[in-house]
Amino acid sequence: MSKIDFQPIILGSDENAYAVARAFHEEYGIKSIVVTENGMLATMHSKIVEIVNMENIEDPSTFVNKMNDLRKQIESKAKKFILIASNENYAELCIRNKELLEENFLLPFVDESLLDELMYKENFYNLCEKSSLDYPATVIFEKEMEIETLKLPFDFPIVVKPSNTVTYFTSQFQGKEKAYIIYDQQTLVETVKMIYSSSYEDSLIIQDYIPGGDDSMYVINAYVDQQSKVRLMSLGHVVLEDCTPILLGNYVAITTDYNEELFQTYTKFLEDINFKGFANIDLKYDKRDGKFKIFELNIRQGRSNYFVTASGYNLMKPMVDDLVYQKSEEDPIYTKGDVLWHNAPLKVIKQYIFDEKLKERVFRQIKEKKTSRTLFYNNDFNLIRNLKLHNFYRVYHSRFQKYFKHEQN
Repeated sequence: MSKIDFQPIILGSDENAYAVARAFHEEYGIKSIVVTENGMLATMHSKIVEIVNMENIEDPSTFVNKMNDLRKQIESKAKKFILIASNENYAELCIRNKELLEENFLLPFVDESLLDELMYKENFYNLCEKSSLDYPATVIFEKEMEIETLKLPFDFPIVVKPSNTVTYFTSQFQGKEKAYIIYDQQTLVETVKMIYSSSYEDSLIIQDYIPGGDDSMYVINAYVDQQSKVRLMSLGHVVLEDCTPILLGNYVAITTDYNEELFQTYTKFLEDINFKGFANIDLKYDKRDGKFKIFELNIRQGRSNYFVTASGYNLMKPMVDDLVYQKSEEDPIYTKGDVLWHNAPLKVIKQYIFDEKLKERVFRQIKEKKTSRTLFYNNDFNLIRNLKLHNFYRVYHSRFQKYFKHEQN
């Protein structure tokens, strides 16, 4: 049997992983290998992925050996093997071990020299400052500091979030949320003490809260080639975020958008810092000064990355052209699409849109059937899978009834 040109190997089994596998299947008709310790619903009962269960996959001391062993086992499948991460933990493992892995794998990641500047938020905001990127007013708080006497240069409400999302992800404590919106000093003190009562010891980011609801959020997904040139960049206008406390910040509905100035600004930034691989950038529009302010840059494709592929620009293609076929491109592609990507059911989305201009666009896309959901793929239909997915997503109705709070713009 002849070998295929390349074999995607995806670390993780969540919706991000399935979005990547679906993009590969749509563009190249190939099945991806999904490596996971604990399988998740997103990739279960699927015909477009091959599941490889691997214990303690995130153990740094054995990660490289396990990956290289896997490569030997599947040697006959393909000429080249691409390793892709579905979250920061896996991305960091690949980057820290890049020299040991690159003999056997193609790696769409930044170099380790840039990793710490991007992964730790205080370092990242210093990088933004040097590059003149707009970001929220920020204070860095260290564990040994006294929160009771801390004087902030901005008023409440404020946002508190971890600087190191990797170590925060592994910490467990009651009351844990992805980020905290805080309205008074007493709650700030209680929240900081609660976080540091867990295993989390890195710094915290305390920021000026930018007013505006979910529809003030925007997201960029980009691919930057091995010469640090942007190949593809897409902009999404967030319609709705998950309102479940531990999932705050996860988008459940995005409509495609276009902003030439933003594209040029972030193309220059990514190329100036010698970025490589997938970039996922979260922004919020600040109506107070009319600026888009960056929150973070993730060193992998976003969880909601399928909105790019659904809009007609397959997010995996520029990476394959770069890594597998060594094709060069002169100018970046700034995508123009017209699609509503959604995770929550359409009934929920229609109920919780409050911006009239955005509502008009979304309702039109729904009427014209210009909608897409990552996990519902006609070429991967399985009755059991679809029933489980529908049952899972049904909970969004009760989630939004319980947790959703609308902020007037």
